Amino acid sequence: MARTPASKTTTRPLVERHRAIQRSQDARDRAAPAARKKSKAVQAGARVQPETLTGQKLAKPGREKDMTLRPRYTAPGYEGSGKLAGMSAIVTGGDSGIGRAVAVLFAREGADVAIVYLSEKADAEETQAAVEAEGRRCLLIQGDVRRSAFCQRAVERTVKAFGRLDVLVNNAAFQMHADALEDISDERLDLTLQTNIGGYMRMARAALPHLKNGASIINTGSRTGLQGSRNLIDYSATKGAIHAFTKALALNVIDRGIRVNAVAPGPVWTPLNPADKTAADVRKFGKETDFKRVAQPEELSPAYVFLASPVCAGYITGIVLPVTGSVAAI
Repeated sequence: MARTPASKTTTRPLVERHRAIQRSQDARDRAAPAARKKSKAVQAGARVQPETLTGQKLAKPGREKDMTLRPRYTAPGYEGSGKLAGMSAIVTGGDSGIGRAVAVLFAREGADVAIVYLSEKADAEETQAAVEAEGRRCLLIQGDVRRSAFCQRAVERTVKAFGRLDVLVNNAAFQMHADALEDISDERLDLTLQTNIGGYMRMARAALPHLKNGASIINTGSRTGLQGSRNLIDYSATKGAIHAFTKALALNVIDRGIRVNAVAPGPVWTPLNPADKTAADVRKFGKETDFKRVAQPEELSPAYVFLASPVCAGYITGIVLPVTGSVAAI
């Protein structure tokens, strides 16, 4: 009679354990297939945020006042503690979206804020009112960050009004989708490059002579600069350039005690996207993240406070901080 090899005899109990675990999991899968497949938006913040977006299309550059679902920027659960007390900041693209939310929290932390905006006067005035409601001064400066002379004037006006400059937030951006690189004209390419990376470099160049030890520059990057985007080729390229610019400038000015960092947002509910995407795409915006929803500007702004505050980030420079709503952003 043939004998069973000893090795087979000793491994048989382990094989049975494998199969028992498999049968147990199969039973669970059959019992709850809907629960396993159902994907709910994640709410892990201070208050419940909107999960359903309106399929709205805005005319460029996009005005926040025209949005039927208004972005949330007030961060009512955030209490200031003087992290930026006595400081002065410039926020480009500060009239709406992330820029507005950053301006409000900067003011709540004790900073005076200059808002640089392109044309959306009503939005800028609403931001100004929100900053002043926090007890701080707010200066509105309208112009085009693609122009060196304007960037110089914006910095000089800020220093004249507030007596100093401590933080520059480069946030202004142009975005327009395209199905193919061949669809991007030279005019469009120039507008994207000169606004998104050229404007950042010009504003930083104008600001640096006024920044002293302990000051900082914060650039708004993007998850598209980390991962790319098939329909935002030129925009993604500028955001990747912003990340590299952040690191290079951080190395260049560290001996002056000036820190340079970036925040890389994921999908955020601002006028930028309804002014770019189709109404159908707007409704799905943010569903692809692990949070299964778009972020509100008030969920991004504390990251800027953290990076601006010497008491929080005095030993941090040259980083790109991903706030993307997803794991494995970098």
